Amino acid sequence: MKEYMYIALSAIFINNFVLARFLGLCPFIGVSKNLDAAVGMGFAVTFVMTIASAVTWLLQTYLLTPEFIVFGTTVNLQFMQTVTYILVIATLVQLVEMFLNRFSPSLYQALGIYLPLITTNCAILGVALINVKDFGSSFMKSSFNGFCAGIGFTVAIILMASIRERLDRAPVPAIFKGAPAAFVASGLLALIFSAFGSLSLQ
Repeated sequence: MKEYMYIALSAIFINNFVLARFLGLCPFIGVSKNLDAAVGMGFAVTFVMTIASAVTWLLQTYLLTPEFIVFGTTVNLQFMQTVTYILVIATLVQLVEMFLNRFSPSLYQALGIYLPLITTNCAILGVALINVKDFGSSFMKSSFNGFCAGIGFTVAIILMASIRERLDRAPVPAIFKGAPAAFVASGLLALIFSAFGSLSLQ
């Protein structure tokens, strides 16, 4: 239980993929203009991260890592890792797109181009690759880390959307409105989250 608590705290706060590892900044900045869209994006990314972590672990363990004998030659598919992971992520994103388009057209329209861009979201690919390195021997830990990383992304983008909605109503100088204020706010958030690095779970 303590080990899973450490994984959760690490993925959500200490090693947050957006604010500590600086991955997935494109949807983080692009979708955080609106709180409702940010929540939707957070849930979509969490779903994709969790399922991708589980599926890529299975593929890594039973397809990519083992060596096969083909026509008397030993073959290893490890070189296909990145391509395989991207195909898995792209398939999951297509499922999310179809679901949202069918059951929540307004959210589908609000997310716009950033929804298909989840396919190339480096945070999701980063989670899958880090899982192989850190939790390659455990399916449960790998999947749980993917879920917690998605929660961390959701926390970050919701905080950012809340700040940006307040900034839009604040008397901010015109030169700082929009992207400049967003980058300053994200830098301050990253600075705040860096304080979690001093946490000790011993």
